[in-house]
Amino acid sequence: MPTYSPDKVEWLKPNGAYGLQDPIDAGNWKLHVSSDQAPQLSLALSLSDIQSLPKVELITRFCCIEGWSTIVHWGGIRFADFTRKFFPPGAPLTRYVYLSTPDEEYYVGLDTKSAMHPQTLLAYEHNGSPLTNEHGAPLRLVIPVKYGIKNIKRIGAIQYTNTQPSDYWAEEGYDWFAGL
Repeated sequence: MPTYSPDKVEWLKPNGAYGLQDPIDAGNWKLHVSSDQAPQLSLALSLSDIQSLPKVELITRFCCIEGWSTIVHWGGIRFADFTRKFFPPGAPLTRYVYLSTPDEEYYVGLDTKSAMHPQTLLAYEHNGSPLTNEHGAPLRLVIPVKYGIKNIKRIGAIQYTNTQPSDYWAEEGYDWFAGL
């Protein structure tokens, strides 16, 4: 997707609060990572574990399925770098990735090719500052090749799977792939 210069950055409407109702203690938050194809993968990572990977900054368009869009500056790590670091070496990569909020109120399914796209980030910054609660603190997905419904806020779990995972909005009649 096209990238933009910092002077093009706009305000991002904090659309949707699914999975964000419960207070979060960012200091004790953990990202749980597993795979139904690699049972040895069972991690509980802190934000500092994630931030130990190379930081990437990306200015791209965020497109909502409601028809609006805005240009946003994100900071975080590439999902592909995350996978290379934490997925078991030599284990075959799965076809899909499932992500959910800590309370599992909101969840998305992605094809692995989209998740591994070089612009897909696990973001912990928005417009140069740490994420706010309304924008998904402490960690959210940024996937510019998909509509906003796939850009899950406050990720609590990632599961690599060969079974097409459930997806909140697909269950409501929206397209499961939700690509631009």
